[in-house]
Amino acid sequence: MSELIERARKIKLIAFDVDGVMTDGRLIIGDDGLEYKAFNTQDGLGMKLLKASGVEMAIITGRTSNVVTQRAESTGVAHFYQGVDDKLQAFQDLMRRANLSPEQCAFMGDDVVDLPPMRHGGFAITVPGGHSLVKKYAHYITTLQAGQGAVREVCELLMQAQGTLDAQMAQYL
Repeated sequence: MSELIERARKIKLIAFDVDGVMTDGRLIIGDDGLEYKAFNTQDGLGMKLLKASGVEMAIITGRTSNVVTQRAESTGVAHFYQGVDDKLQAFQDLMRRANLSPEQCAFMGDDVVDLPPMRHGGFAITVPGGHSLVKKYAHYITTLQAGQGAVREVCELLMQAQGTLDAQMAQYL
């Protein structure tokens, strides 16, 4: 556990996949061709608290969706990559722009397309429903499911490791 906390303590930026991490992985497409996704409100607040604690966030996703743009804006995600075929290239570009080392960056994904950035960063995170190969390379597997609080769990883990969780929660006590 101490290795996990040490990894989490160093993180200055976390990048999230969307489908299967921020959502339960289902894609709902209406007759009108529009794509719908369900996000967890507790995840959203966790992201806002994490940003307020000083950790930057990014979304790197292979799909393109207006609802994801809206979610990024509402939760304070500063860095946003949609329609990405090469997630590692996007992750490296993000690190370069932020002037951060791999050890200072985390990636949370659920499928094999997420493995390259997960393996390149300092803290690789997945969900219980993640692909078995992704679980093999993850430093941390959340206890909560994707789209059901897993992102909040990670946000709080990072804040706890960095000593900022109590200050973020104090405003509600």
